[in-house]
Amino acid sequence: MAEIKITPISGVVEIFPRIFPDNRGYFFESFRQDWLEKVGITENWVQDNQSFSQKGTVRGLHFQHAPNAQAKLVRVISGKVLDVALDLRKDSPTFGQFYSTVLDSEKNNLLYIPAGFGHGFSVLEDAVFVYKCSNYYHKASEGGILWSDPSLGIDWMVDQPIISEKDQVWPTLEQFRTQTGGGL
Repeated sequence: MAEIKITPISGVVEIFPRIFPDNRGYFFESFRQDWLEKVGITENWVQDNQSFSQKGTVRGLHFQHAPNAQAKLVRVISGKVLDVALDLRKDSPTFGQFYSTVLDSEKNNLLYIPAGFGHGFSVLEDAVFVYKCSNYYHKASEGGILWSDPSLGIDWMVDQPIISEKDQVWPTLEQFRTQTGGGL
């Protein structure tokens, strides 16, 4: 059975699968619905995504507005990333707080991020990143928070980040709060 870590941010869960190494390599179950159900998570996964990013890339902090909001279950197949989940739920006691962890292809750990969160990652080693989504991508519902917002204090652990044009112009958390009337 996988080890389940309940994080300080309500709803965010880290999963450490049991790995079975031998002289040929290793085997592990990369996903089991009952891991999540054990902690009350019952998502209907509808889309899998995969990306490759070079070391130094920062992607995020992305989300989709309701009714197209997405929960995500993320991990890396190769490499290592710092993964960040930012609570944007309007009535959450942890609104504006984030949880970060290193997702590592040697540990094969996963992070569950509920709908209502901004999500991003920085690439510490060239990485293939995969994630399940509970809703389909919907461009008109796309949103984000500025990855470098100083009020968040996120240490992305990269010296010279490679950032997309889109990710350079998202609003700060305070601008987002004002625009949305408090959050998602």
